[in-house]
Amino acid sequence: MAISSINYSSSILGAQIRNINQQLTDLSTQLSTGKLSQNYAGMGTNEGFAIAGRAQLSNIAGYTDTITNVNVSINLANTALQSLTKIRSTVQTGSANTAQDLNVNGQTIAQNTAAAQFGSMVGVLNTQTGNRYLFSGTAVNTQSVANAGDIINGTTTQAGFKTVMAERQAADLGASGMGRLVQTQPTASSVQVSEDVAGSPFGLKIKAVSSTLTGATVTGPSGSPVSFSVDLNGVNPNNGDKLSIQFTLPDGTTEQIDLTASSATPTPLGSFAIDASTPVNPNNTATNLNTALNTAIQKLANTSLVAASAIVAGDNFFNTASSAIGTPVNNQAAPPTPVTGATALSGASPSDSISPGFVAGDTITVNGTTLTFVASGATGNQLNVTDSIQSLLSKIDTITGTSKPSTVHGGSITINTDDAASLNITTSNTGALSALGFSSTPVIATQPPLRVGSSPASSATTLVNGSANTVKWYLGNDGPGSARSTAMARVDDAVTVQYGAQANEDAIRRQLQAIAVFGTFSTSPTGQYSGGQVSALSLRVTQALTQQPGQQRIEDIQTDIAMAQNTMKDASTRQTQAKAQLQTIIDQAESASPDQVASEILALQNALQASYQVTSNLAQLSLVKFL
Repeated sequence: MAISSINYSSSILGAQIRNINQQLTDLSTQLSTGKLSQNYAGMGTNEGFAIAGRAQLSNIAGYTDTITNVNVSINLANTALQSLTKIRSTVQTGSANTAQDLNVNGQTIAQNTAAAQFGSMVGVLNTQTGNRYLFSGTAVNTQSVANAGDIINGTTTQAGFKTVMAERQAADLGASGMGRLVQTQPTASSVQVSEDVAGSPFGLKIKAVSSTLTGATVTGPSGSPVSFSVDLNGVNPNNGDKLSIQFTLPDGTTEQIDLTASSATPTPLGSFAIDASTPVNPNNTATNLNTALNTAIQKLANTSLVAASAIVAGDNFFNTASSAIGTPVNNQAAPPTPVTGATALSGASPSDSISPGFVAGDTITVNGTTLTFVASGATGNQLNVTDSIQSLLSKIDTITGTSKPSTVHGGSITINTDDAASLNITTSNTGALSALGFSSTPVIATQPPLRVGSSPASSATTLVNGSANTVKWYLGNDGPGSARSTAMARVDDAVTVQYGAQANEDAIRRQLQAIAVFGTFSTSPTGQYSGGQVSALSLRVTQALTQQPGQQRIEDIQTDIAMAQNTMKDASTRQTQAKAQLQTIIDQAESASPDQVASEILALQNALQASYQVTSNLAQLSLVKFL
């Protein structure tokens, strides 16, 4: 009878030894890696939490990279903006200096400095981070501002600012150098001054006339074109009697000429001689008045008017926003609050409506298309009187086809258009339109840019759209939306920041414009009125570079992007805390305790030793021993 041998490898004891060995191997791996397992299957029931936590950590890592990149852009933008404030301070200090010594080019040292600072400012506005232009709005791959030389001097096909300013000065002065005023002496005892053309945007505009001249008759200002006359009526005025004439200049400022009757010899400046012949001839006094008035107008035209003309030329060239802006009156809530896009167009509910408001039957005509107000059930080109301001703006945008939607922001309404020259809005209810902040009709948008309409410029009577033959100084994109919204980033699951900027923002544009005017203007080094021109211009440039209430400031832009940076800082702090918590969850689910693993290894080693001992005893078993 044959007896088969014992097969230890297939016995229960052999399987137990193999199992212990596998456990020792697994525990050794855990001890060396610190992980419960090298695959998800061995991680246990809590691995689902670890997987979710790891996904959140990946999101946080992405947000961290975004925050890092955005911070780089914001820091560069803030540095650039800080440079702009230093440039403003430098030029303003120079323009406020009373020294008006002209060099051979007809400019002061302060103007030379301004010209250099203009180039610096253009360079700052073309700042890049990587391949991204910081001040181009959404057009991040496009240079923000044209080259400084092209802006000032133009190109072979397009006029620069220097040409636009020269044309405007010629148009404002007129051929006679009298600021487009016509002066005559209709009778021996009278003088008369009139504007050359009714409705012309150029030259001096007669605002008011007052007189204490004894026996004199003052007529006007009135008529079309506007004129005034002074008739001495054959009577000599008394010593010290005065004639005062106020003029409005193209930049909106007002200047006054005062002429005082005087018997002094020689006749003092700002006076006209009372006839002292025997017998007295008052007509000679009228002639003296006419001569003194001519001299005073010539001086005003060739000093303050020239300076004002340069300022307005800057506006014509640089202020090229294709929009019409209205600042509505506060609605009738108590206390008053600014209008919003939700404000109703009717005056029926004072708490949330403009007042006076639109009523059924009123119309608004936009570029030839008429919108009609109805009580309710509006369709097509109709609006309900209870509709909101935003509803009206949406209708207007549909008609104009603008690529940048019109907005209501900060209590102001901005109607945007891609073709400023064509925008024309009229209404049958001017009171309601005025309540929206548009006090004059038709409502029109600034034409980008404006040029003198005909040649020779000295006799021109209109301004025209010069976009086809004039350098475009701002090359970026401005929307739609606010400048800040042109660059956005998500920095947390529910948090986005806006940090865009545009070189044509009001604060930047006004500074660039003022510096360009000051640095480009030049006059004759030896001209009779040269000092007065530069003095008047310096005063205006200093004012233009002085922050006015309600105007955007460069510091406001810095504040906006600083808020974005603070938002990212807060998000980063939260994410740092979340990372620690998530890592704890992952560690608890996946990490192996070294002490526990070592203890289990020791226990298994003891068990394995015992198993090997039993196996050894069994291997020595014989039939004799068994029996």
